[in-house]
Amino acid sequence: MKKKKVNLRDINPKEHQGEHSHDDGHNHDHGDGSAFKTYIPAIVSFVMLIIGIAVDYFDAIPAFKGWVRIVWYTIAYLPVGFPVIKEGWKSIMRGDVFTEFFLMSIATLGAFAIGEYPEGVAVMLFYAVGELFQNAAVNRAKGNIKALLDVRPNEALVYRDGDFVSVNPETVEIGEKIQVRVGEKVPLDGILLSEKGSFNTAALTGESKPDTIAKGDSVFAGSINLDGVIEVETTKEFKDSSIARILDMVQNATARKSKTELFIRKFARIYTPIVVFLAIGLTILPYFFVNDYVFRDWLYRALIFLVISCPCALVISIPLGYFGGLGAASRNGILFKGASFLDAMTQVNTVVMDKTGTVTKAVFKIKEIVTGSAFAKAEFMKYLMAMEEQSTHPIAIAIMEYKAEGADYNATDVSEIAGKGLKGSVNGKTVLVGNKALMTANQIEVPAETDNIVESIVMVGIDGAFAGYVTIADELKDDAHQAIKQIRDSGVSKIIMLSGDKDSITQQVAKELNIDWAKGGLLPEDKLNEVEELKKQPETKVAFIGDGINDAPVLAASGVGIAMGGLGSDVAIETADVIIQTDQPSKIARAIKIGRSTRRIVWQNIALAFGVKVIVLFLGAGGLATMWEAVFADVGVALLAILNAIRLQKMKWE
Repeated sequence: MKKKKVNLRDINPKEHQGEHSHDDGHNHDHGDGSAFKTYIPAIVSFVMLIIGIAVDYFDAIPAFKGWVRIVWYTIAYLPVGFPVIKEGWKSIMRGDVFTEFFLMSIATLGAFAIGEYPEGVAVMLFYAVGELFQNAAVNRAKGNIKALLDVRPNEALVYRDGDFVSVNPETVEIGEKIQVRVGEKVPLDGILLSEKGSFNTAALTGESKPDTIAKGDSVFAGSINLDGVIEVETTKEFKDSSIARILDMVQNATARKSKTELFIRKFARIYTPIVVFLAIGLTILPYFFVNDYVFRDWLYRALIFLVISCPCALVISIPLGYFGGLGAASRNGILFKGASFLDAMTQVNTVVMDKTGTVTKAVFKIKEIVTGSAFAKAEFMKYLMAMEEQSTHPIAIAIMEYKAEGADYNATDVSEIAGKGLKGSVNGKTVLVGNKALMTANQIEVPAETDNIVESIVMVGIDGAFAGYVTIADELKDDAHQAIKQIRDSGVSKIIMLSGDKDSITQQVAKELNIDWAKGGLLPEDKLNEVEELKKQPETKVAFIGDGINDAPVLAASGVGIAMGGLGSDVAIETADVIIQTDQPSKIARAIKIGRSTRRIVWQNIALAFGVKVIVLFLGAGGLATMWEAVFADVGVALLAILNAIRLQKMKWE
């Protein structure tokens, strides 16, 4: 069945062409005055209905009979009934006969035909009120997602012709200098030119804590500048900025329907024609089997049957539940690329994760400095730093952060020995910096104790003698232990670590975090093979967590690909199914919990809608239910399902 929201005002024909669904973007975001106008038709109908029922009940106005009564209830019916009848007719003209508009029109006009005017008005009025509540609920559920649109910058102060001028961000080119004032949004991705900056990235990451960065660091569009006027050199065009791509992804997230949603839609298309023909049969067939057949009574039962059978609660509350889940996730800094992945997260029982950048900070630091008797620590580090200054390797960068007192040494004639390290001259001494293979190749004896060191180790030889070594280690993220515990508590039975780092380090981290199984020294294709093997196991649903860059093949191949810190990673946004916008692995368990909460509420709504409808359908067919029970079975159950779905927007997941 094709389902669409009806605005109880004049409907814009341009908004109602082509395929329709209840989440087609028919927007009801209004200001206060406009919102009130939306409710006026329902208010007019309600007041006239109550007056009419009161006059009928108390027989207060003798003249309120015959055509006067018919005209009164017709006027009460038109404000809420005409838009529905009009939309039903349009649907028929498009070849789509069995819509809820058709059901409601036939049921209420039929009630008028048999003289049940108050009930005809009441059914259409409650349906219209239900639509208004549904529209409000959908808008509210989408609010968390649409809030991202507010971070889309609409102007940029760019330096041109000796001055900063305000332009549309889409016209700014790569490499131009832009200025961002306090309280303004950064319009494009770039590199900070000012000495430092403090930014509110809550709309992008879900984290309220300000992010302070230094000169040369990356700045992302949509961040709010908190401290002083800053200047940024743009590195991407607006259409390629992280926020633009995230917005595009979020706006299209609802297009990827879950299997449950798709099933209900297909079911409704089959179910609705069936109940229409059953209603016709309920009106006509008893003539052949019932002795005291009264057409009016059986038509009334059939009309009740039609009202009850309208699948509003199912077709509306299920997408609303997924809207709520997607919105709640985005509020928590988690982006799902569609409702299908909310469902997929609920089935995950095996989590495979990368090490570097996922549970560790991917920031190397000196852990220990060990020197021989020939050199003091400060002098030893000056020799080492003079050599590493010539390298851009992450380990070299970590070594260069060491603060050595006194004048710096300079290295000359530095050459790189592939796979082993560096060779050069410092203060007239020949210096070797690298691994054990480099020392051995130059006949330098290495202490046996170094064989038991798990961390990355940089050895130094000076003038043919072993001078000492430095161990370098990557730090665990602050919430790494908490993340593993929460993932396990969420029902995941197996946690595996696959890393490109050497196996001894991988095993050490896995042991520290209490991970079930780990393997290091893997290339991206090796990780892919491991995940493919896991997927072959029956009942195994794999989620892979990586940094979204070198793990792209595995992210794409796994049941659910989760990218960490995806805000600055184009590959993550392109490849992953779920993006954790911060670098917090603890958000993974939260993503699983949000998926399960969403699925639980969706299935609660399905059970509620089917359960009540089946009961009242039988009562209606048996003549034991009136139009009022039918209204509850349709609109009442739909409203209950909506209220249940709205709970997602209030939930907390810790």
